Amino acid sequence: MIKCLECINWKQVAVFAGGVLFGTAGVKVLGSQDAKKVYVNCVAAGLRAKEYVMTTASAIQENADDILAEAKEINARRAEESFCTDEAAEDAESAAKEDRA
Repeated sequence: MIKCLECINWKQVAVFAGGVLFGTAGVKVLGSQDAKKVYVNCVAAGLRAKEYVMTTASAIQENADDILAEAKEINARRAEESFCTDEAAEDAESAAKEDRA
């Protein structure tokens, strides 16, 4: 009989027994009203966090679109001013060359 007990892996038996014990206790805890309240509150907090993150992300995206539009407008004005300045400089140079001739 002692030889039979030696071939049993007690570590595996202990892990199995612990799993059964905590598994049955866990099912009882999960089924209680208090546990349901905790889960409902956690899910509600998660949904609030998701809503806050989505609101913040959409606000950032809207601001980024406004900033991009303003930056494009500024670049277009600068390009137009640069083009006008270049034309004026060319006209002044051609007028100076005509005066010399």
